[in-house]
Amino acid sequence: MERRRFTREFKLEAVRLIKERGVSYAQASHDLSVHQSQLRSWVKALAADPQHAFPGQGQLKPEQAEIAQLKREVAEIAQLKREVIRLKAERDILKNHRGLGPPVGRETAGGYLCRGRERPSAFWWRVTPLKNMVHGLLRA
Repeated sequence: MERRRFTREFKLEAVRLIKERGVSYAQASHDLSVHQSQLRSWVKALAADPQHAFPGQGQLKPEQAEIAQLKREVAEIAQLKREVIRLKAERDILKNHRGLGPPVGRETAGGYLCRGRERPSAFWWRVTPLKNMVHGLLRA
């Protein structure tokens, strides 16, 4: 059985029938072929916010639209952060003339600590695996 959909006008007329004409929920339910609990929820929705009651299919209340907008912005920020991380990794690879050594920059200009002694950057492959993992290299 397919789900029934009611227009905003139908819902407003049903609520008006109950409130203004004084028809009981049971009688209105029988006349309109709508369950009593559905009629009660329509009356509550109209009483709570008459301006934005029954927004229709695909339309959101202002609060819901604002929440949806914030969720989209959070998702965009997360995507941009991932892109920044990727671009920084690409930049670090391109800083190196061959793409094999450590990234060249202020933090790695002097050399590396290896077994407690500082080694020139030519010995970059002998640093601990943890330091290699920081630079995205898998050499031990």
